[in-house]
Amino acid sequence: MTQFSRFLGSLLVVNGNSQLILHGVKTMERSFSSIIAREYDVVVVGGGIVGAASARELKLRHPRLKMAILEKENEMARHQTGHNSGVIHAGIYYKPGSLKAKLCVEGMHLMYQYCDQKKIPYKKVGKLIVATDEVEIERLAELHSRAIENNVPDIKLIKGIDEIQKIEPNCVGLQALWSPHTGIIDYSQVTKQYGLDFKEKGGEIYFNFEVTKFEKSNDEDYPVLIHSKDGQNIKSKYVLTCGGLQSDKLAELSGCPRAPRIVPFRGEYLLLNPNKAHLIKGNIYPVPDPRFPFLGVHFTPRMDGSVWLGPNAVLAFKREGYSSLDFNRIEHA
Repeated sequence: MTQFSRFLGSLLVVNGNSQLILHGVKTMERSFSSIIAREYDVVVVGGGIVGAASARELKLRHPRLKMAILEKENEMARHQTGHNSGVIHAGIYYKPGSLKAKLCVEGMHLMYQYCDQKKIPYKKVGKLIVATDEVEIERLAELHSRAIENNVPDIKLIKGIDEIQKIEPNCVGLQALWSPHTGIIDYSQVTKQYGLDFKEKGGEIYFNFEVTKFEKSNDEDYPVLIHSKDGQNIKSKYVLTCGGLQSDKLAELSGCPRAPRIVPFRGEYLLLNPNKAHLIKGNIYPVPDPRFPFLGVHFTPRMDGSVWLGPNAVLAFKREGYSSLDFNRIEHA
């Protein structure tokens, strides 16, 4: 969830035609002990991939903006960005004509271009969506039509186990969709490179800055006062919150309704025996069951050579709890 707010009720329009008359400001690395007032045109709260990408893009479009990212951890991409299957999707599943369908296909191409430019490793291992009965074959045909309508590149319907095993020798099924441009990547690396790009353009990143309060300041030029857990303050003209699992809390802090509230679920994976990892070449997915809002448990190769099987979806008792033993009573009060 991403929000763009200013406490005075006005809106900053960010697009190619916006006219922002700002003086260039030389930026520098600062510690929290610095006596220099920290004042910014735009502050982004959250150093995951959404926050980092948003800050980078805004800085590229408007280089004269004085900007900062505030991250509560000691590095970027510590939570949702670094805890996922790491798949570069091709746009198969989404409703034709929707922004998700359009942006997934565009984003896949842009991600590969960016990774090539920055020399970030990835692998185009492809993806098989495998049907194992007649009901799934019908759903697979619908997915195939949807993928074609979404302009998913080189999507192919494969019939028969012999054709399937030309791609995945150890996979059994009746039919499958083959998406050769689906890939795998470590999104933590992408996020950290976004952060480097942002800093190279003059942006600043503050780690260990956990936002606890927003309030209206007495400074008309910098009307938003941002407080941290350890007593630090930053002033800004505008605040963009990209808080991931904490986004509803940040919304409430900014004066917005907290609803809808986040109910945390944890995805759990099995790790394939390393001696058997060679049996899986690429992503292998089931045909999704429309009764559930998930793509299903799947095999996913990782950049480190391991293979994961999952995820399931388990109600979590802590927002950032990655173990079944993690519990936070206050979050569930």
